[in-house]
Amino acid sequence: MIAKVIVDVPASNVNRTFDYLIPQELEDTVKPGMRVSVPFGPRKLQGFVMGLADEPSVKKLKKINELLDPVPVLTEELLQLGQWVSQKTLCFLITAYQAMIPAALKATYNKEFKMVDGISLEDLPAAAAEWFRHRDRIPMEDLLKVTPTPLGLFQRLVQKNHLEVIYQMADKVTKKKIKLVQASGTKEEILEHMASLSKQAVKQREILSFLLESGEPVVQKDLLGILETTRSAIQSLEQKGYVQTIEKEIYRDPYANRDIKPTEPLPLTMQQEQCIRPVLSALEEERHETILIHGVTGSGKTEIYLQSIDKVIKKGQEAIVLVPEISLTPQMVNRFKARFGSRVAVLHSALSAGEKYDEWRKIQRKEVSVVVGARSAVFAPFENLGLIIIDEEHESSYKQEENPRYHAREVAVHRGEYHRCPVILGSATPSLESYARAQKGVYTLCELSDRVNQRELPSVSVVDMREELRAGNRSMFSRDLFTKLKEVLSRKEQAVLFLNRRGYSSFILCRDCGYVGECPHCDISLTYHKRQHLLKCHYCGHQEPMPSRCPMCESQYIRFFGTGTQKVEEELARLLPEARVIRMDVDTTGRKGSHERLLNEFGQGKADILLGTQMIAKGLDFPKVTLVGVLAADTMLHLPDFRASEKTFQLLTQVSGRAGRHELTGEVVVQSYTIGHYSIDLASQHDYHAFYDDEMKIRRDHNYPPYYYLTLLSFSHPELMKVVDASEKSASYLSQRVSRGTIILGPVVSPIARIKDRYRYQVMIKYKNEPGLSEMISELLQHFQPEMDANGLQISVDMNAQNIM
Repeated sequence: MIAKVIVDVPASNVNRTFDYLIPQELEDTVKPGMRVSVPFGPRKLQGFVMGLADEPSVKKLKKINELLDPVPVLTEELLQLGQWVSQKTLCFLITAYQAMIPAALKATYNKEFKMVDGISLEDLPAAAAEWFRHRDRIPMEDLLKVTPTPLGLFQRLVQKNHLEVIYQMADKVTKKKIKLVQASGTKEEILEHMASLSKQAVKQREILSFLLESGEPVVQKDLLGILETTRSAIQSLEQKGYVQTIEKEIYRDPYANRDIKPTEPLPLTMQQEQCIRPVLSALEEERHETILIHGVTGSGKTEIYLQSIDKVIKKGQEAIVLVPEISLTPQMVNRFKARFGSRVAVLHSALSAGEKYDEWRKIQRKEVSVVVGARSAVFAPFENLGLIIIDEEHESSYKQEENPRYHAREVAVHRGEYHRCPVILGSATPSLESYARAQKGVYTLCELSDRVNQRELPSVSVVDMREELRAGNRSMFSRDLFTKLKEVLSRKEQAVLFLNRRGYSSFILCRDCGYVGECPHCDISLTYHKRQHLLKCHYCGHQEPMPSRCPMCESQYIRFFGTGTQKVEEELARLLPEARVIRMDVDTTGRKGSHERLLNEFGQGKADILLGTQMIAKGLDFPKVTLVGVLAADTMLHLPDFRASEKTFQLLTQVSGRAGRHELTGEVVVQSYTIGHYSIDLASQHDYHAFYDDEMKIRRDHNYPPYYYLTLLSFSHPELMKVVDASEKSASYLSQRVSRGTIILGPVVSPIARIKDRYRYQVMIKYKNEPGLSEMISELLQHFQPEMDANGLQISVDMNAQNIM
């Protein structure tokens, strides 16, 4: 029997299956979708079995080394889906499959040096011989820990054929196990054991007595704690054969110690009933349909999701719920856990690799029926899918920005077609692409225009910060916002302040010579972080101390400009010392569990003001929040991105939706320097339809999505002329081959011209119908492959570009 295997090498010349002989003892066990270890050149590599065959394609075949899984990690559907993702995004097959499995299942490869047979220590230079005096193999990482590293010497000895390199594959899979202790024998035998112990063996007698009383195995750690004894007492009993220790595999459950009260389905409003009807009929008829639920914030979209999932579970099927990473808050998880209990698995980036692996295994073993997760949860290995839900479907985080550059919405629709099941897209501010499809009848449109219980949407006032300056107010808070903050504090209510910029200030500037602190590796200004007194680059991580004088002219007039969340926090402490403030941004939520802890503290009323970046803009529901302040509505409006207006409208609408969600009425204050811009004005009026009409006219006039598709080719290299040359040749090649209606823009410098010491250029392709575009770009990549392999040229292709920065 032959296994057709895709090996773990993301390269164009191996982007195909290789034939391997299946050892006789494994012939009945190897199945498509399993991971195997195979010899590939001098290395052992991980690979995925794509299929089986009887006849080999060549006569002399290598054998599979070992089977890494007892059951397939990729289902038959996921194997097909990987091929579809590879074709759609122009990525390597192995890259698509690696995106579908948890990090714990991805192998790491270690290089080790070993003496060639027949070579002795005397044949090696003294510096190398010393390393082999007590060991047969020397890992390369050990050589790199020493300064100066002897790696160069070892490499020369490999060329002389004195040493050889062994490639070791290490599987990262770790299953969490606990040790249990149980008494050996019947009750009478245990009593005999206790009687036979010497008077000094008090602790051993206590252990046997405790185990006899419990009547079942006890966790060793608990036993040692309760009886205040040591491991040696158990070992002594084990040597006598009176007890035995056993290992039991357990799941790492990040939600194990949480007290979640079960909830019952709520009565639906008339609008909710109308929205759930097409979902239930598609479920009943086992028919694929994509349903867009456009519902204002607080209109009860989550309850529709929960009741739809309930129907799916009762049919014996499974459901996937995708939520954006930043709104995958404990609140969101709790809603699903409260309704469906232990049948819910959760997948998101805040979990450790082990926790993700255990949650994924619950899905694979069919122990759960619902998975709630961020983007990659769309690949959950369910085999009987009944429903896929994408909440906040407009969110840009559903698009992966590195290979494979898939959009979770497209993958969800593709899986929905395969399983003949409905896909729900929900949002208060749907993406223009989705709403346009709904208008055309490609998606079914359902509208929820009212909040549950007829609660009013919060009133929104827009403050012109230019007028504030003219009136002599140089504070970052307008008079209106500051007055309302004081009122909220006096009423013992809560406020949310939103600023989409972390750090203390956005840049430093010398008032004498105009010097601006920039990153030496990227063409971007450094952001000042006051707590560590550092300047940091938010693109490559470079950091340097804040200078006391200008590095260019030695002037002491070097000042901070712009406002970050740290600076706002400091200003609040000065102006409203009585206010308790919680700040939430990347800097304060970096540690595991901190995100959840801060939100819990705010929910318990331990703070009056929640200040944060976009991670507080969605998914939060606190009854005492009556005021939302947006400190700078135009931060995103002036970015060189055609979606800037859409993103601004969406963010303002989402943030406004945090206010007045319960009994208390809410109000929103939006501070802006760009008064009169339609995205800010219409967000303040909660008027999505008017915004959609205005924005669609602009998109049509400028040939942007959804009227045109957009593909972006990005080129980068440490040498500027190499980038210019490659991008010019590519643009010229494509211009000659595309159809007449297709527009090629560029090559032009990327909006951020240099990142991590690499210059960046881009070519944009706008088209309505270009069926051969994937083949053209594949040929282009093939042409540049030698340069990409040898000279460090990088070309990335985004077939459905969401981010043009």
